Amino acid sequence: MILILLFTFLSFFITFFVGRFLNRDSVLNFNIALMSWALFCAFYIFFEVLIFSGPIYINLGYWFDFAWFHLSWIFWFDSITAVMICVVCGISFFVHIFSIDYMHTDPYFLKFMSYLSLFTFFMLLLVTAGNFFQLFLGWEGVGIASYLLINFWFTRLQANKSALKAIIVNRIGDFCLYFAILLIFYNFHSLDFGVVFATVNIFSSTGNILFFGGSYNIIDVICLFIFLAATGKSAQLGLHTWLPDAMEGPTPVSALIHAATMVTAGVFVVIRCSFLFECSLFISTLMSIVGALTIIFASLTGFFQFDIKKVIAYSTCSQLGYMVFACGNSTFDLALFHLFNHAFFKALLFLGAGSVIHAVTDEQDIRKLGSLFALLPLSYTSFLIGSLSLMGLPFLTGFYSKDLILEVAALSLNVTVIFSTWLALLSVFGTAYYSIRLLYYVFYNGYNANVNVFVIKESNFFTLFVLICLSVLSLIVGFLSKDFFSSLMISSFVKSPEHFWGLEHESLTLLYRLLPFIFTLFGFIFAILVNKLCFFLGFRMLTFSRFFGAKWFFDIIYNNIFVLFFLNVGYNITFKLLDRGFIEFFGSTQVSHFLRQESRSFNLFHTGFLYHYLLVVIVALLFMFLFVGFIWLDVLVVFLLLMVLLLLDPTQQEKRNNYKEEMWKQWT
Repeated sequence: MILILLFTFLSFFITFFVGRFLNRDSVLNFNIALMSWALFCAFYIFFEVLIFSGPIYINLGYWFDFAWFHLSWIFWFDSITAVMICVVCGISFFVHIFSIDYMHTDPYFLKFMSYLSLFTFFMLLLVTAGNFFQLFLGWEGVGIASYLLINFWFTRLQANKSALKAIIVNRIGDFCLYFAILLIFYNFHSLDFGVVFATVNIFSSTGNILFFGGSYNIIDVICLFIFLAATGKSAQLGLHTWLPDAMEGPTPVSALIHAATMVTAGVFVVIRCSFLFECSLFISTLMSIVGALTIIFASLTGFFQFDIKKVIAYSTCSQLGYMVFACGNSTFDLALFHLFNHAFFKALLFLGAGSVIHAVTDEQDIRKLGSLFALLPLSYTSFLIGSLSLMGLPFLTGFYSKDLILEVAALSLNVTVIFSTWLALLSVFGTAYYSIRLLYYVFYNGYNANVNVFVIKESNFFTLFVLICLSVLSLIVGFLSKDFFSSLMISSFVKSPEHFWGLEHESLTLLYRLLPFIFTLFGFIFAILVNKLCFFLGFRMLTFSRFFGAKWFFDIIYNNIFVLFFLNVGYNITFKLLDRGFIEFFGSTQVSHFLRQESRSFNLFHTGFLYHYLLVVIVALLFMFLFVGFIWLDVLVVFLLLMVLLLLDPTQQEKRNNYKEEMWKQWT
């Protein structure tokens, strides 16, 4: 089972460090072979853990063993890990295959493939971790690899800024996770999942912590920081601003990072810590609210975007909101179910968009596209399947998980959860609208591209193979896995038995169970009317585009309040006052400057004249006489008197004369 990590790391190591010295095709074949073996290992783990033996706990030995602090390399393969490994390895394998065609002309192609493998390795390290410290290593590694991938085209200024924005915003979540781990270790005296989850009920009723002048339950504080960490990594409302800008990276990066791996890492950590969140009702309710607000925010913002990848990015943000919303309702199994389904149809959408962008020579503005359904029939078919699955059309992959989340949420008697459920229902309308709008602009609208129509053609075998496979999975994987994720086998691992919803959602009225489909149908019709028939209504919507198209002014507010403030503080205080002021004046810079100036002054005394040196000696002696003190002056006087007596002693004078005569006789 550890081989799955070894294969992905070897794929990175050989491609990055050895690839430049070998044949490019050979290295590429070896890279794909290693990723294929990793995918095979993922399937083996899935069947071994979920079908045959159950959870597997592997301890490779101590990492740190100091006094009472023991930290081991632990790999935990349970149902959550098995599902995540299949998602990560499956999508990563398809992205590697897709990149062969999409990135083959790039001069740094092998470096790109190595970064993809490195990202996969860190994601697998994250999902297989058996303790919080190991999880944190994978968490940080995923952030570093995402920075390298987003900034892969490093000569583009916008890519530089997007990568910096992604890693800086995610640092907020990293700090929150780090603080949560410190609190866990301080209270539980262990970082192992088994120890923490087994004793969480003890601290849920007795453990308190003084925090910002008040006393709070320790589990609430830990869950708050874990949720804030997930908010940053999974782009929830407030820390979502990095996700749309991260589309500056190559399209395979968008499919890997923003469909199945990095953005779902936050949701995975929440699901993994479900036993903690089960003991914190307040944080669970907060998650439900934030998830619902993220859904409605992303849906409305996607209305007015014209970049094909940014529209899909906001749909990702919206679907992540559904996952967080499900976690807030304690339906962690449904959140994992939607994460599993979402990975396939969202990867299909991103790679389908990449096929379109590749065909029209890197044009991403949907207003400059149109009428491509006849020119790119396979890309159109795959894009249509992905969009319909995203909308939750009945019997497609997205339908089985998204509708089930909304149905189970309706069973809650909590007023806040009911309000959040209606927000999520309303956003179904927005999802249908921007999905049909995107299809219309790209494939049905009049041809507006600046590319000769005879140049546009489908990509080669590798791209088409990936699109066909993901299209099939987006059609059937939801139906095939719905019973598995709805069973007690998966539920027992991710939440407490008292929150198992069972078949209670079947008691809902038919009208309520049809509400998601009704809102989807309204969004479908409204999109057709706005984009095809009612131009006046479309013109009137420009009024709303000033607000929604500007992403609700989040970027402007953050730039004017936080970014400019910290830049001014960094320049005026940290740089000018501390670095260039205090530190340079009292630090090594000022010392070196002082020594350099004084050495130049002392150089003036080296004239080569003896009387100048005698003058310096006399001045030094006078300085000693005046400032050293009476004790040292007395000692000096006694020493000088002794020297004078020795010189004036007649016996000594006679001995010196005899010595001179003997030496003279020997010489002559």
